[in-house]
Amino acid sequence: MTKRSPDKDGYSAVQLGFDDRRPSRVNRPDMGQFSKVSSEPKAFVREIRLPEEAVGKFEVGQAVKVEEVFEAGDMVDVIGITHGKGYQGVMKRYHMRGFRQTHGVHEFFRHGGSIGCRLTPGRVVKGRHMAGQMGNVRVTVPNLKVEQVRAEEGLLLIRGSVPGGKNNYVVIKYAQKKPLPERVKA
Repeated sequence: MTKRSPDKDGYSAVQLGFDDRRPSRVNRPDMGQFSKVSSEPKAFVREIRLPEEAVGKFEVGQAVKVEEVFEAGDMVDVIGITHGKGYQGVMKRYHMRGFRQTHGVHEFFRHGGSIGCRLTPGRVVKGRHMAGQMGNVRVTVPNLKVEQVRAEEGLLLIRGSVPGGKNNYVVIKYAQKKPLPERVKA
C-alpha cells in the first residue's frame, strides 16, 4: 500500500494491491514501484481517494483488513466488470420485439430494422441500438448496505447486486451520494 498526499500529488489517496503476482509477469516500471515500497508484486492495484485525515491512519506497506475500514450499516459503492456475453443481436441486447412472422416477411424476424433516413440527417444517428458487444463493461452499483463484517474470514457481506462473475475483483468504496461515517471524517 502506498499513499498520495496533497503536498506532492495534489490530492489524498491510498493505493491498495491485492493477490500476489509472479515477478516475471510484471513490467519493469510497475516492478520499480513495488520495490520502492518493498512489496511483492500485486495482480490487482487500485487507488482510492480518502480525506487527508483518513489517509494519515495508514502506513506504507501495511496490510489493510476489512474490519478496519468497514462496519455493518455502512453505505458503499461497488465497482466491477459485468459478465461478458459476446456479440449479440438487437433482440437480446436491447429487448427489441422483432418482426411479425407472417406471409411476406422473409428471413428478417430478428433484425433491427431501418437505421435512419437517407436525406436528413444523411447518417446513422449516434446511440442507435444495433447489434454488438454485450456486457464486459465497468459498472458502479451505488448505495449498497454492508450487512455484516466477518473479520476472522476477511469477508464483507453486502445486500444487493454486485457486478461481475465468480472469482472477479471488485472495488468497494464508501458511497459518494451518502455522507461519510463520522469515524472516517475524524
